[in-house]
Amino acid sequence: MKKKTSKLLGATLVLAISASVLAGCGKEVSNSGAAEVSAEDLSFPLEEKVTITGMISYPSGTESEPNNRTIFKRLEEETNVHVDWTAISSDQWGDKIQLNMSNKSTLTDFVFNAGFSNSDLIRYSDQGVIIPLEDYIDNNMPNLKAVFDKYPEYRAMCEDSEGHIWALPWIEQLGSNKTAIQTVGNNFTYINQKWLDFLGLETPTTVDEFEEVLKAFKDHASELQAEFGIEGDIIPMSCIMNDQDPSLLINGFGEGYGDNDIGQHIAVTDDKEVICTATTEGFKKGMQWLHQLYEEGLIDPECFTQDWSTYVAKGKSHRYGVCFTWDVANIDNLEDYVPLAALEADTKNVTPLNGSFTSGFDRGRCVVTSKCENPAFVCSWLDLMYDPFQSPQNNWGTYGEDDEFDIFELGENANGDKMLKHAPLGDASPVEVREAECVGGPLAILDEYYGVYVTCPDDAQYRLDWIKEYYTDDMHCQYVYPNVFMTAEDTEELTTIQTDLISYINASRSNFVMNGLTDAEWDEYLKQVNAYGLDKYLSIYQKYLDEFYK
Repeated sequence: MKKKTSKLLGATLVLAISASVLAGCGKEVSNSGAAEVSAEDLSFPLEEKVTITGMISYPSGTESEPNNRTIFKRLEEETNVHVDWTAISSDQWGDKIQLNMSNKSTLTDFVFNAGFSNSDLIRYSDQGVIIPLEDYIDNNMPNLKAVFDKYPEYRAMCEDSEGHIWALPWIEQLGSNKTAIQTVGNNFTYINQKWLDFLGLETPTTVDEFEEVLKAFKDHASELQAEFGIEGDIIPMSCIMNDQDPSLLINGFGEGYGDNDIGQHIAVTDDKEVICTATTEGFKKGMQWLHQLYEEGLIDPECFTQDWSTYVAKGKSHRYGVCFTWDVANIDNLEDYVPLAALEADTKNVTPLNGSFTSGFDRGRCVVTSKCENPAFVCSWLDLMYDPFQSPQNNWGTYGEDDEFDIFELGENANGDKMLKHAPLGDASPVEVREAECVGGPLAILDEYYGVYVTCPDDAQYRLDWIKEYYTDDMHCQYVYPNVFMTAEDTEELTTIQTDLISYINASRSNFVMNGLTDAEWDEYLKQVNAYGLDKYLSIYQKYLDEFYK
């Protein structure tokens, strides 16, 4: 169970039914009794076993047969519903799911962990491959409807411009607004406190102090190696550019917007104006400063090309002075590192990640296909995933596993009702254990569930605590760009622009850090960004922001 993911926001868990499925060909699947089941007054378990079909992905390196996972075993026992899964490894999901969705013979009743984008949902709805679900939610999904009734913003976020809901969401509340666990994303900055203490250094608070600390790590590399038994070169700062990278460090330059949203490169000003963060003066100055660090040999030269496994391998060898990720326990360990608060340059600020104020949300997590003969029944089964006791297990893992580790112990809450209690993680990687046990899919975990149905995960709790302690007070922005569902026309136009624009911006970011940035090169960069349609790009975002706040 060796693999990384900050959260199961887009990863899907699945089983390989046959060699042809693993090859991406799929197989023709059929229902057994599902079409005849009435969804009226339905209760589980069914008197007779019924088979439905689903498509799912699993993290590579973990159990490939979903029905071998304890969660699905229990669900089958409790419902008498068997799922005939078509499984695809998550590292092959992107290509193979498109092939399977385009071939009616390989369609299943539902896609459990689709992770479909807005454009995917629009395309498949226009093609008639998926069906609208709003009526089934109202009539056959009491668990999900209860969530929507209490938090109508989530229903609104699921609806397209005509009020249709094409997919079942994934919702994970862990904090809200400026304390939400997603506000900083994968760019959380960690600094090696053990090295600071050994060298008698103070925690840096400005970009200049930070640079001096990195220089000290480099200049005293041999002493650090000898003191802590480190094999391999000391790396003052490492990252994965355009992924788990130093975006957070440059928030203090210029007006303080930084460039935290490396998927869209936008932010919202306090005047509710959508801007491109990668064209601000602060971005330019920040890139020039990062290049200076690179020129001084303070940034890992492999940061532009290394993959996650390489990044982790060097971290586990205790070679990093500073690194960036969701949780440093997945890179090295919690004992040696502490979060690094926002650094002051021209100002001091943290721009929260777009969409983070409503906490974790994936609009396109699960779809029901047009091949499904009994959508009401299938939706009734899928609604079980939204049960407050079931959702935490699907999201993180379960209890009573056959292996050496359980995510949960089964206990009781203050009222004597059953409650899932997170087991101590010890030295185990939270991500690795969860990927070995959980199944993902559509679910909802609300803040009010903690202490009633489930305990808050330790690693989530310390991250929430750290966000409040190190970052929330410096989040001076009033707004983040919300989750909105655009029309097919606007989605298509935005996607067309994004394809070239984001690729160019991200490639330029790496180039600026590696090779520097002159005024002439900056002017040429801005011309090219504008040529890719930046004005139209921002105007589409602005249109939906204005509508959102109406």
